[in-house]
Amino acid sequence: MKQIITKALKLAAKAAEKGEIPVAAVIFDTATHKILAAAANCTEAKNNACLHAEMQAIAKACRKLNCRYLCGYSIYVTLEPCPMCATAVSYSRLDKLVFGAFDEKGGGVEHGCQVFQGQKNLFKPEIKGGVESEKCATLLKDFFKSVRKNPRQRTKEQVRID
Repeated sequence: MKQIITKALKLAAKAAEKGEIPVAAVIFDTATHKILAAAANCTEAKNNACLHAEMQAIAKACRKLNCRYLCGYSIYVTLEPCPMCATAVSYSRLDKLVFGAFDEKGGGVEHGCQVFQGQKNLFKPEIKGGVESEKCATLLKDFFKSVRKNPRQRTKEQVRID
């Protein structure tokens, strides 16, 4: 599991260098922990609010397997998934969702609408939050501190995020 978290943190850090909110997702085989797909946010670069790390990693994994379901696989995300991404995790049938930092404002698992709490949820993965949360949270906090120090470099979208 450590290699998965390390990969996710490195991807998130690279995203931050490019001006993206530093979030990354890694999909791996639940039994062997072999990595299948990984991605980081690229909503700014591609001007698309749907290109969260989780959405991209799920799409890559499905293309690799030529299958819409990811049974037997898990996902590690550096930040608690938003409602859109949590729903995608459910629809793709990932066995387990592991995430780092909690997201009190935009999360959709432990916070916000709590996607998996509904009785009529299609599929609920095993969930474990707070794994390496300090490292993940520090990466996010440092990114936003940096953005606030250099307001002229901020895009309109980043201004709205804060």
